[in-house]
Amino acid sequence: MKNPFDITGQVVVVTGAAGVLAGQTTRHLAENGAIVALLDINKEKLDARVDEFRKDGLNVSGFVSNVLDEAILEKTRDEILSRFGKVDVLINGAGGNMPGATIPPDKTVFDLKIADWDKVLALNLKGTLLPSIVFAKAMLQNPGKCSIVNFSSMAATRMITRVLGYSNAKGAIDNLTRWLAMEFARVHGDKIRVNAVAPGWFIGDQNRALLTNPDGSLTERAHKVINNTPMGRFGEANEVPGTIHYLISPAANFVTGQIVAIDGGFSIFSGV
Repeated sequence: MKNPFDITGQVVVVTGAAGVLAGQTTRHLAENGAIVALLDINKEKLDARVDEFRKDGLNVSGFVSNVLDEAILEKTRDEILSRFGKVDVLINGAGGNMPGATIPPDKTVFDLKIADWDKVLALNLKGTLLPSIVFAKAMLQNPGKCSIVNFSSMAATRMITRVLGYSNAKGAIDNLTRWLAMEFARVHGDKIRVNAVAPGWFIGDQNRALLTNPDGSLTERAHKVINNTPMGRFGEANEVPGTIHYLISPAANFVTGQIVAIDGGFSIFSGV
């Protein structure tokens, strides 16, 4: 029987590939036989990531691109098609937060910087929708079945203090994931599936200052997270790619419109 989890030869496009979780996903998929195109706006970080993976013998290529610019995305897509002949998978890893869209402990929602809130929504929501539209056009020319995986967050469904803009954006990602899944299935059958992963709490560059003190000890906020995570720990970056691997594999051919939590139980714990 053929391995239903085999992704050998799939051409996978990963946006935000210089980031931690998207980068770890890139490594995993390439190690399992995928041909991975890394997209990122930061050329220096992108080149470093590509060099790192190639030194390990992985089949990856880097493309400087911008998830907020449709024309640049179309140019990138055409370069990928010219080089590899197809696109099987898009992983929308680009996203993030910024201080002005976050409410500090000594501030309230009335201190929100709307311009930064706009930027966070654009980066996460528009930065997922535009690549999905651009690369889905290539997927429709592919004779095989294709899929899109978005990055949601616990902040989409749990009301986590302070991170207003990021929460709003990721809540919209959940809605977008389900809407695109419905639309593609209604119009194109099982040609393009759309799902999302919702990572729980992982310590990375964006939240390190919120969760760790200068001496490396955990902050009060971090202890609250641990106390509300049944597994009693933070996640590791290498614990995300396996779920994505499943979602893009033939094993998930009847799975669409789902947001899969990778959270150590955070999303299902009542705290009592």
